[in-house]
Amino acid sequence: MLDFARVRAKEISIQELCAGLTPADLRRLTNEMIDHQLALIAGCVDADVTFLPEDPLADDQSAATPEEVKLAWTLAHVIVHATASSEEAAFIAAEMARGAPQREGRSRYETPWQTITTVAQCRARLEESRRMRLATLDVWPDPPHMEPWEFYGKPQDAIVRFVRGLNHDDNHVGQIAEIVRQATASRA
Repeated sequence: MLDFARVRAKEISIQELCAGLTPADLRRLTNEMIDHQLALIAGCVDADVTFLPEDPLADDQSAATPEEVKLAWTLAHVIVHATASSEEAAFIAAEMARGAPQREGRSRYETPWQTITTVAQCRARLEESRRMRLATLDVWPDPPHMEPWEFYGKPQDAIVRFVRGLNHDDNHVGQIAEIVRQATASRA
């Protein structure tokens, strides 16, 4: 898996981290990330999926309701959020790689987290996300267009845009591990 620590520490740019990556690398990295997330939840039971962890830092400014702003995220919530963000990055990267003109707006759908209540559903959501992300790479032409689009005030090509989704996944890996830890401890 890519190590995003130096990017987060602002020692290197994400463009530098992505230098030399190919669409084949993006496939491998996607599989590694999904496999890692699946491994993190391997020992979970259904009750862990809806377990409400302690999270004093919870602050979701994009929450659907004011009551959810300070609500700690369940395992289901983190998984549907992380997968939706990575899928959005993959779909936008595919548009970029095909040479489509940059457009306004988002390309995002997030499964309602309240509908995910079992470990089987979490695994299925992760596998579905893997399938969709890998499928987006199948639409990249040979060679892909690498003209950058402007995101967050910085130019990014298709490789960087795709990797930003993996970075978002990586941002939530520790959160998944902590929820699993707390849920497992609560069962003990």
